[in-house]
Amino acid sequence: MQRTVGRTVLCVTAAAALLAAPLVSVTAASADRAGTGLVIAEAYLKGGSANQPFTNKFVELGNPTDRPVSVDGWSVQYRSATGTGAPSVGKLAGSVPAHGTYLVQMGSNGTTGQALPEPDAVTGLNPSGSTGTLVLADQATALSLPAGPVTAGTPGVVDLLGYGTSNTFETAVATTGTANTVPDGLTRAGTTDTDSNAADFTRSATITPENAAGGAGQPTEPTETTEPTEPATPAERVTIAQLQGTGDTSPYVGRTVTTDGVVTAVYATGGFAGYTVQTAGTGGAVDLTTHTASDAVFVYSAATAGSVAIGDAVRLTGTVSEFAGLTELTVPSAAGLTRLPAAGVVQPVPATLAFPRADAQRETLESMLLAPQGDYTVADNHTTNQYGEIVLATGTQRLVQPTEVARPGSPEAAAVAADNAARAVTLDDGASTNFLSAANQSIPVSWLTQGPVTVGAAATFRAPVVLDRRNDAWKFQPTTPVTGATPAADLPASFSDVRTAAPEDVGGDLRLAGFNVLNYFPTTGDQLTGCTYYTDRDGDPVTVRGGCDARGAANADDLARQQVKIVAAINGLGADVVSLEEIENSARFGKDRDAAVATLVAALNRATGKDTWAYAGSPAQLPASEDVIRLALIYKKDRVQPVGGSTILTDSTAFANARQPLAQAFAPVTTKPGKGKAPKPSAKDTFLVIANHFKSKGSGTGADADQGDGQGASNASRVRQSEALVAFSTAMQRRAGTDEVFMLGDFNAYSQEDPVAVLDRAGYTDLGPAQDASEWSYVFDGLSGSLDHVFASPAALRTVTGVDVWNINSVESVGLEYSRYDYNVTDLYREDVRRASDHDPILVGIDLPGVTTPGDGGPGHGGGHGHGEAPGHGGGIVTHALAALAALVAWLRSLLG
Repeated sequence: MQRTVGRTVLCVTAAAALLAAPLVSVTAASADRAGTGLVIAEAYLKGGSANQPFTNKFVELGNPTDRPVSVDGWSVQYRSATGTGAPSVGKLAGSVPAHGTYLVQMGSNGTTGQALPEPDAVTGLNPSGSTGTLVLADQATALSLPAGPVTAGTPGVVDLLGYGTSNTFETAVATTGTANTVPDGLTRAGTTDTDSNAADFTRSATITPENAAGGAGQPTEPTETTEPTEPATPAERVTIAQLQGTGDTSPYVGRTVTTDGVVTAVYATGGFAGYTVQTAGTGGAVDLTTHTASDAVFVYSAATAGSVAIGDAVRLTGTVSEFAGLTELTVPSAAGLTRLPAAGVVQPVPATLAFPRADAQRETLESMLLAPQGDYTVADNHTTNQYGEIVLATGTQRLVQPTEVARPGSPEAAAVAADNAARAVTLDDGASTNFLSAANQSIPVSWLTQGPVTVGAAATFRAPVVLDRRNDAWKFQPTTPVTGATPAADLPASFSDVRTAAPEDVGGDLRLAGFNVLNYFPTTGDQLTGCTYYTDRDGDPVTVRGGCDARGAANADDLARQQVKIVAAINGLGADVVSLEEIENSARFGKDRDAAVATLVAALNRATGKDTWAYAGSPAQLPASEDVIRLALIYKKDRVQPVGGSTILTDSTAFANARQPLAQAFAPVTTKPGKGKAPKPSAKDTFLVIANHFKSKGSGTGADADQGDGQGASNASRVRQSEALVAFSTAMQRRAGTDEVFMLGDFNAYSQEDPVAVLDRAGYTDLGPAQDASEWSYVFDGLSGSLDHVFASPAALRTVTGVDVWNINSVESVGLEYSRYDYNVTDLYREDVRRASDHDPILVGIDLPGVTTPGDGGPGHGGGHGHGEAPGHGGGIVTHALAALAALVAWLRSLLG
């Protein structure tokens, strides 16, 4: 029987929702028809009873959103049908993946049934199988719930299920069965919550537990007896190729068959509960023009997985099914396994070919051994610290956001998207372990324990893998599970070191940089009331999750771990002026508005051992309403000096949902032979810096709704913000008396999107694509692109000597962040520059005419390229259109190469 997967859609490509927090925090989901919050997706409450398929009861949570949702500090709670007091509490930890599930194991009524897939949380709750109330709560303490209907917005309640004759419910209780004559569970249709338990949940005889990693229990057939029954017809003898068939589903689904094969991979531990078998003698130089059916199949069999070894010849009898795109043969007991004599059996060998671009060709290799040929590049490591997965791209180039190199909605953008799909494959660890779940945080995380896995690194295969399809995604599986204890030499793949100790030399007399400091908040959560937290494996708070205005570290220790990385990265840039995004607006906490930036500057100066840095102070005129995060500008006092005061855009409604731009004019601190410092900068030496942080792509309604063209939500707002920025820049140029303008920051728009086009039409050049079309500042959903930009006016462009994106953040695993400190027994945190943020800093070198500045010994200082001689400037005139063409040509060449 085919497993039911309609309840959740796993591993789909997420929308471009680019949020500041590493994990989304989603609360009350009552009447959540829009699917914006977690829900109880399935409740199986008769575990261990007669005629039931699984020994333990469970609740499965569903996440309909495009980002992982943390459940650190959350709980599942149970109260009896007639109870009015405090519910029993089962604590949760970890996160629910985007469009994924989370399995909460509970108690048991007996010993009947098989074990659940590896749960994401284990609780002592033991709900009644016929009547009661289950609650998903965003707190770890017992709720106070009145009897009767629970209304939307009830504090602490994310979702609630009242069933049977319970006195607590959403609108009306869900109907349950009473007799244990058939498998019996409550299943939600999809993840929509209409605020009626009776409407949302149906009684189901198909029980499908799935954990966050996609590991699933075998589905159940309705039956009236616990006694095994003989199949209506004898098992049919087939080859594995016949079983697989030539399409994407087996022609034998639901039928009992017998087939022979050789064991090629064994997953007795880690959650897969099975192994792969392949027809003897197959593999090698496979010709995909004639090879139309796979010679291997995955055997789902917890009963026999521990009794087979790679190389065994076996005869198997079981039922054929399809689960999330993978053809499986289910062997429920040892009776379905017969060992065959080893003599004369020709072992299968790995197929030696490049990873096919088309699904149809991949289907012909499903579950077969592969020795991947050609180049592979790490494209994403976002879930490596959680599930042990690494997204690869065939070839030497990463996967690229379509709107980074082509206009939204264009045929060229569609071609990039198609190419991404054709080149992506996930290297897994042969397990469904969720290393962030409370039950598994003491297990060393796979791949990262052995060393860094960096986006852009080359992956070299040194052992065969199995090509399989889990959660509707193609994956390379090792032939046995990879764990944190696996020696690096025994891993099936290794990764090149693409890390750089310092940014490239961009030349110039001065350097400018933009840096997103990932919610740097010296006002820590423990200084406020009402904060909730993401917690480490010991339950200690690490970062603020919600409940208060703080967005950063939970306490002083966590702030110190965050700060040391930011300080090392900023000082390592060698920049003279740095735009900061996502720094605390201290005025929101009753402090001086500049308190946070002053704290960071003090830390930077302690690290340099002298009074190196200063900040541009806040102006007297401030916006009437500001975000809790703000922009700031810091500078090296012996390299540049502010000219006049700073200015914040205050008279535009375009930034009502974003951070208002901050402008400051600067001039170099110059020296003249025998005369010391120049007493006053001249207008020709002055340049203007404007810091920016546009509205994110994560949300928007009406005109700001996601239009499906690749630009995400709130694109209309970002276009208006670009238009307002152009007007603000023009006004600031008049005030500062200079036409040399650099607009830096996090624009939350990729290089070919509408907000960038507005600045292009206004005459500004996006320096990143103009200088290097193969470096990007952000990785989202496995796709690389730049949200962080430096835009130069025509006059400023003539001063540019070089540009570099220093890939120290976006390409590194999130597990290295301070926000994941002590999340796993493997300590990935280091006091270095790696993963100081989720955005990479961008660095620009400039030469001002006739100016010589004293060197500070920083990287790249002391020798420019010469005024106007930057590669690709074409005499100082580079249009954004030419930059876009260069980016697209570079991408096309990467395909041909």
